[in-house]
Amino acid sequence: MSTEMPPQRRDSEAIQVLATEHWSLLATRALTYQESLGRVNMFLGILSGAVIALALVAQADHFGPAFISIAIVMLAVVFIVGVFTVARLMALNRDDFRWVLAMNRLRHEYLDLHPELESSFTTSPHDDLPGVLQTLGIDISGADRLGSMFHGLQTLPGMLSIIVAAVGGAIGGLVAVGFGGPPVVVLLAGMLAFVAAAVLMGVWGRRSVRGLSPGLEARFPSSRKSPR
Repeated sequence: MSTEMPPQRRDSEAIQVLATEHWSLLATRALTYQESLGRVNMFLGILSGAVIALALVAQADHFGPAFISIAIVMLAVVFIVGVFTVARLMALNRDDFRWVLAMNRLRHEYLDLHPELESSFTTSPHDDLPGVLQTLGIDISGADRLGSMFHGLQTLPGMLSIIVAAVGGAIGGLVAVGFGGPPVVVLLAGMLAFVAAAVLMGVWGRRSVRGLSPGLEARFPSSRKSPR
């Protein structure tokens, strides 16, 4: 049996392996973005088709009982599809968080091999939450609840949640119309249904964000200095 020590890994070989994994993660992130946009387009297509169909039914029934019944059923289907779409978008965001975390670890290895390049990086080499948010361009220093709420509404799940909540409000108003409620009651029912759906979707979204951790302990936390 040979007692010779294996040759040390050369920096060029290590960088090649790390770069290959880095490009693989970038391609996976691109696929994640494509699926997110595809899901949103699919939901908006279903919503547009439902609105067009309801417009044709309204012309035939003149907003009578048949229209109200069909509208409630169709919008309920759209609402359910919207909830499932938001759920998938949240899952894709969690996946994207994991890919960024993995790239931060690779970036730490790059700096471990060539620490003199640290000043050239604007993204983070740390794999904890602050490091990942820095790479994503999200500044959490001094962020308050109002700021985080507005940021959440700018994301795909947040914007889609508002649309889904609006569909829920329309269902609530139609139910009130079906029971013969006056315009004020119909308006209040629609507003209450919208607010209830928006609040529930918002709470769900916040819990999803808090669960973004991939379940892996940070190996290179931000409190630890980068390799030099």
